Amino acid sequence: MDSFDTELQQRLLAIREQGLLRELRRVDSPQGPRLIIGGRELLNFSSNDYLGLANHPALKEAAIRAVEKFGAGAGASRLICGSLSPHHELEETLAAFKGTQAALTFATGSAAALGTIPALVGKGDTIITDKLIHACIVDAARLSGAQIRIFAHNDLNDLESILKSADNTRNSGLGTRSSSKTLIVTESVFSMDGDHAPLADIVALKDKHGAWLMVDEAHATGLYGPNRRGLVEEHGVSHRIEIQMGTLGKALGGSGGYICGSRPLVDFLVNRARSFIFSTAPVPAAAAAATTGIQLVQSSAGEKLCETLWTNFADFQSPIGDRQSPSRSAIIPIIIGDETAATAVAAQLREQNIFIPAIRYPTVARGAARLRVTLTAAHSTDDITKLTHALKTLDMGL
Repeated sequence: MDSFDTELQQRLLAIREQGLLRELRRVDSPQGPRLIIGGRELLNFSSNDYLGLANHPALKEAAIRAVEKFGAGAGASRLICGSLSPHHELEETLAAFKGTQAALTFATGSAAALGTIPALVGKGDTIITDKLIHACIVDAARLSGAQIRIFAHNDLNDLESILKSADNTRNSGLGTRSSSKTLIVTESVFSMDGDHAPLADIVALKDKHGAWLMVDEAHATGLYGPNRRGLVEEHGVSHRIEIQMGTLGKALGGSGGYICGSRPLVDFLVNRARSFIFSTAPVPAAAAAATTGIQLVQSSAGEKLCETLWTNFADFQSPIGDRQSPSRSAIIPIIIGDETAATAVAAQLREQNIFIPAIRYPTVARGAARLRVTLTAAHSTDDITKLTHALKTLDMGL
């Protein structure tokens, strides 16, 4: 044990010397525009609770009712006896919301990716991902055993070049089987930069080359489109995407991950997605809260929350000048570069009672450390003013 701990301490020291050491911060308050950390109230600009639903009374009431009726835990996997009615109600609500035939929920967004991608592609297939895709997609692609190709971020020419190469390999018979598949995976709104994928163009390319497309709508669901279904709805391509992935724990205010698509897709995943088959079902309270979150997002109240979010976004744009997000997004990156410098800036902001942790490698590339500012509908105009003032006091060229 001594040698084991000594080795780990040496590794931790190396991480610290690179300015990359992470530590858990205990939060003693609900999610919201303000958090209690270490006995201090901090203005929070780091949450993905974009519409402020995580602590909404309707979601809490739904969770409480589910606990009272179904207990604290599901007791088993969905395929044994843990497929409780709140899970089915959530999936029916999700499918109707996203305009698909069916939906399947997972304990987390990562579990959705890790179960779905290896179920759909494997050895002899090709998976093509955007360079800035989320880490869970990278892990799922590696787990699948498929050949992994990466295209430059949002670069359609690079994507088409890789698609042509995959076509040539398949047509020449060099692949391990003639029926090999190609799966493209992208986010719609990218989690660290807040920019958007050119979805309509990507859909056109996947159709041209006979590929499948999986779009992660984690940071778009609830925020875009006339029905707030996501960026795929706003771009008018929902019906042309084979696999829609997302999370229930951001704008929807709950927790968990989902896959939406055709009935055959969902039936297949029930039989082949290992992270679904071999996991105890999520707690019924989480499913009930997420169902209520989806219903709220679709209501007039949800529409007003979205309007408030985009008003906050507009209010914050002018003061930060050329650091503004290239697309309308609740995610606004302020690139600092050096990891240690980013940590120091985050500490300066905490001294002003503003909480924005530094984002560093491996979440982003080395030398691309940043503040990842996230706005929510729960922030007031005064909150935005305080953030803008605090940023201007820092030596960041603002």
